[in-house]
Amino acid sequence: MSERFFAPCPRGLEAALAAELTAVGAGYVAPAEGGVGFSGPLELAYHANLESRLASRILWQVAHGACGSEDDLYRLAHGVDWGRHFRAERTLRVDLAAPRSPLASIEFATLRVKDAVCDRFRADAGKRPSIDKQRPDVRVHAYLSGREATLYLDTSGEALFKRGWRRDADVAPLRENLAAGLLALAGWTPGTPLLDPMCGAGTIAIEAALLAAGVAPGLRRTFGFQKLAWYDGPTWQRIRQRAHDRARAAPATPSIFASDVDPNAVAKCRGNAAAAGVADWIELAVADVVARTAPATAGVLIANPPYGVRLDDDARLAAFYPRLGDALKQRFAGWTACLFTGDARLPKLIGLRPSKRTPLYNGAIECRLYRFEIVAGRPQRAPHGGEAAAR
Repeated sequence: MSERFFAPCPRGLEAALAAELTAVGAGYVAPAEGGVGFSGPLELAYHANLESRLASRILWQVAHGACGSEDDLYRLAHGVDWGRHFRAERTLRVDLAAPRSPLASIEFATLRVKDAVCDRFRADAGKRPSIDKQRPDVRVHAYLSGREATLYLDTSGEALFKRGWRRDADVAPLRENLAAGLLALAGWTPGTPLLDPMCGAGTIAIEAALLAAGVAPGLRRTFGFQKLAWYDGPTWQRIRQRAHDRARAAPATPSIFASDVDPNAVAKCRGNAAAAGVADWIELAVADVVARTAPATAGVLIANPPYGVRLDDDARLAAFYPRLGDALKQRFAGWTACLFTGDARLPKLIGLRPSKRTPLYNGAIECRLYRFEIVAGRPQRAPHGGEAAAR
């Protein structure tokens, strides 16, 4: 029997996620704003949760219908036989999103869904789930758009970007699925030299190493589907074991490089890489991006430079970007540089003309992934006017 699913992801990664889900066996794959719808057997939830590097969650659709009021929403939720999906002893959390809904109060609508689930359990079994907003066993997601509502059960539990390896992070760490998305959009493939010269806690380099090592991103964690009634432990263990068996040993000479001017950041990166089991895949160094040399004659440089949201010093940044552009031009000829930032001044100040710019979101922050093909010669400043003039 084919089930319907939805996988939310960082905005801008929908097409890449659609390709990824197709590769793990999803059917009727349909990218939408902020995620991808797809179909397949329930067992597909095991594979998608284990293998997806880009999805934030894998949501299983359990109801869909018209919804013009809170009472309609209550009736839709009350009509689901929740006892078929999980036991009343499980703890529960309800989340609701309503980007284009006529309902006046998100909080009240969420409460009505929670009441409907609990009332249905009480009617059918004489008891109801307890609410736990921090670490629930089961999460119900309601999505309202226009005059329609869709109800989902979350098969992931904790968000999928929580791989289970992070031990130490900087103040604003890049989420793991967004880092994996940058690698996908950059077109990087294992074996090609990769450098993150502003690595911070190491998320980009570690995601690259996990990909190169053939390590499934969900191999070190548990999932929400393990608390649902259809969970089949032996089937899940066989799937997980096959993923475990395909992991590869590190090469004698790493092709993934990471560095940072801050020794503490490099220490964090080293600790996180060790926790992820990929320390031998990454060559780490303390180095200033504007002074370090390229680790190979050609490769892909991916970095998330500081920008106004993270570093509240506009003057310092304005001085840094031209130096970064000159360093790339002087020391990285033959490389492709992909810089992810929310600072719209970067194309103008870095003095290089982007060959491509991809809109992405880091949470609620609108960003761009700028791609630069670095060629030998003197730095060529973009014409006055910045991003608009460089189009």
